[in-house]
Amino acid sequence: MVDDLLIGPGVSFVETPNKGGDLSPRYLVFHYTAGKSAASSVSWLTNPEAKASAHLVLARDGTITQLARFNVRTWHAGISHWDGLSGLNSHSIGIEMDNAGPLKKVGEKYQAWFGTLYGVAQVIHAKHRLDDESRWWHVYTEAQIQRALELARLLVRHYGLKDVVGHEDIAPDRKRDPGPAFPMEHIRAMVLGREEEERERYEVTASALNIRSGSGVEFPPVADPLTKGTIVALLEKRDRWSKVELLENSDVEGWVRNQFLKKV
Repeated sequence: MVDDLLIGPGVSFVETPNKGGDLSPRYLVFHYTAGKSAASSVSWLTNPEAKASAHLVLARDGTITQLARFNVRTWHAGISHWDGLSGLNSHSIGIEMDNAGPLKKVGEKYQAWFGTLYGVAQVIHAKHRLDDESRWWHVYTEAQIQRALELARLLVRHYGLKDVVGHEDIAPDRKRDPGPAFPMEHIRAMVLGREEEERERYEVTASALNIRSGSGVEFPPVADPLTKGTIVALLEKRDRWSKVELLENSDVEGWVRNQFLKKV
């Protein structure tokens, strides 16, 4: 970080005109773009007609485009409230993550509002905590999630941020991003130092349970099958799958089927 700009490999700067005023950030807000690609989102958020922007756009390969310095106010939050404050544009850093958001099932595919179709490996079926019914959602990549965690740690440490939230937290009556496909509680716990006390523990009930690199049977195992009685810590939970970490070996983490886990 130099003069409120990220410096390093995989980072570029494309200045947006959609900004205004000084910012002393207190919070970090995550969003999804609901767009076709990171490039199209950067193009839109640097277009004066958009009347919207953010500080960062995080692509699916983990690369970052910074649109404004972190000490400048951007237009990402809209009408919003958090921790007794209103208008979070004046109090927060905004990160837009390249993700299509909610999807509609069309035959064997899943369609975004802009028409792009996604395969089953790119979606999850989950209920947003603010909604009554489950929907299909575009997944985030592991590269995005890892980079989001790194960014949150860096920004919280550098600016002394008080909290890490989603757009859905600060505008629950109108927004659903970053949505249930993003492990917000895990990110918050890791960044804000409450990881160990907030983790749920589960016991493996299957005689041999594959632990995979992604949330689907098409992903390869990352280690030998877990045996019955193995205790794991929950990192992220989706509709049918959970990302877990072995308590006896924290270097081993991966995805397992929820039906073979019992809470302890």
